[in-house]
Amino acid sequence: MNILVSGSIAYDRIMDFPGKFSDHILPDKIHMLNVCFMINGLTENFGGTAGNIAFALSLLGERPTILATAGRDFEPYRNWLTSHNISTQHIKIINDELTAGAYITTDQSDNQITAFNPGAMKFNSNFAFDSVAREKTLAIVAPGNLGDMVNFSNTYKKKGIDYVFDPGQSLPAWTKELLTELIHGSKIFICNDYELQLTQEKTSMTTDDILEKTETLIVTKGEFGSVVMCKENKETKTFEIPVAKVNQVSDPTGAGDAYRAGLIKGLSVSKNDIVHAAKIGAVCAAYCVEVYGPQNFHFTHESFNKRFETVFGKKAF
Repeated sequence: MNILVSGSIAYDRIMDFPGKFSDHILPDKIHMLNVCFMINGLTENFGGTAGNIAFALSLLGERPTILATAGRDFEPYRNWLTSHNISTQHIKIINDELTAGAYITTDQSDNQITAFNPGAMKFNSNFAFDSVAREKTLAIVAPGNLGDMVNFSNTYKKKGIDYVFDPGQSLPAWTKELLTELIHGSKIFICNDYELQLTQEKTSMTTDDILEKTETLIVTKGEFGSVVMCKENKETKTFEIPVAKVNQVSDPTGAGDAYRAGLIKGLSVSKNDIVHAAKIGAVCAAYCVEVYGPQNFHFTHESFNKRFETVFGKKAF
């Protein structure tokens, strides 16, 4: 299966705040916010939606193609991806820019405040789809360059390629018309519960309306699992997917991307069993939250299947 992963390539600078944001933000002073959070330290990790998803897919035995841009400081990241057998051939380098950077502060309640410098992500990656075979390709359009998100979605629709649309952090940038267009024709529209609410407010669509535009709606809910919704004979079917038990919660950064990688792996081995694919996503996400940083977890085919079988009673793949 040829898996195309578009989105961001970024360095994540993750900071740990040993308190709760809510204790330091006064609701009646929100209009003149001026706060400083003293952190315990900072770590730099390889990140970005495309990088995170591709990394997890490589652990799952896939060899995805990343469609993204990076800056003049990309070399350490390139070496990391190459060491995990991930091709960087289609990552376009913008020499006048730095690679995108996310500055993420996480409090004790796992709430996050993020500042993001797009850097090279301001430029389109301009991937050529001439040699892509429709029947052997699966794609995900994750948050990244907005032009790429539009162009890739439209190309997948024209070529009949199944794609997962994941607007994520890009949601505030879309108009009602463009967001509706991007959802329309996708195989799966995936978001978290907050992003679903924002989507509904922007588009005035109900979940039933969204399911008229996409085959499947998946809503992730963090520690409360995820929900898969799809239409069968004009009726909405809802499936609750539990979380996989974790040994410890270290850092939620990248867990959503790991979930998406597991979902895509599931689709690549069984296109018609979306519930099973979502369960693979749940187990993959569990590995991610147990470590600090979005690309620092590891598993083998055997250990993954063993953990999956413990949670869901059968092997993943």
